[in-house]
Amino acid sequence: MTHDLFRQDAYLPQCDATVSGIQEQGIVLDRTVFYPLGGGQAGDAGTLTLADGTVITLLDTRKGKDAEGKPTAAIVHVPAPGQEALLATLAVGTPVTARIDWARRHRLMRLHTATHLLCHLVPVPVNGCSISPDGARMDLVLTDPLDKDLLTAGLARLVAEAHPLTVGAITDAELDANPALVKSMSVAPPRGSGTVRTIRIGEHTLIDLQPCGGTHVANTAEIGRVVITKIEKKSATTRRVVLGFAETSPASPSAPSP
Repeated sequence: MTHDLFRQDAYLPQCDATVSGIQEQGIVLDRTVFYPLGGGQAGDAGTLTLADGTVITLLDTRKGKDAEGKPTAAIVHVPAPGQEALLATLAVGTPVTARIDWARRHRLMRLHTATHLLCHLVPVPVNGCSISPDGARMDLVLTDPLDKDLLTAGLARLVAEAHPLTVGAITDAELDANPALVKSMSVAPPRGSGTVRTIRIGEHTLIDLQPCGGTHVANTAEIGRVVITKIEKKSATTRRVVLGFAETSPASPSAPSP
């Protein structure tokens, strides 16, 4: 099991950890700031630094799987190719410092939050979502046409209004009693612990509230300028909306202090 520090604080850029397992897929730590691929959001990249200064480059982060391919509570850090000699020095119990690629993560946080704003602007079920550092897409279940300029203006308004985000939780029973909170048809909220993590946008005015395990910015103002770059018809009942950063969008800030 990996203690996922990013769930409560997406701004942690690094942490000290201990190698708890070495699998064919990659390295398992007892705790991590790395977000694993899931919920449409790409996994984090970054580095592991050993006590002697040796650096292992990580290209991706994935959820662990058992021998039958079923998900486990472990988070696997996937090293870049060509580091076999470095990996051979690792053993269970090795202390490391795990550091995410902060600029990449911050772009993912901004875009993921923007997709939640899109859920507010177009309140229909979502039948697929993909969030990468360079852009995001959402497949919306509707037949009516959408206007790129109107949606871009709506996103700009919600960003400028500087709505705060809050990480919360509801019980499985509360979620069952409020099924409309689940916007995604393709990704089910994780259950089993008794509570489900939620992301709320808006303090006095509710903009969006839904179960979500991803990483987000603390305020919509931090998203910067995003634009709808394409809207296409994927099926008779689905419209794909693609969004990305405007060229004038501000650069990611320096990584916060650990």
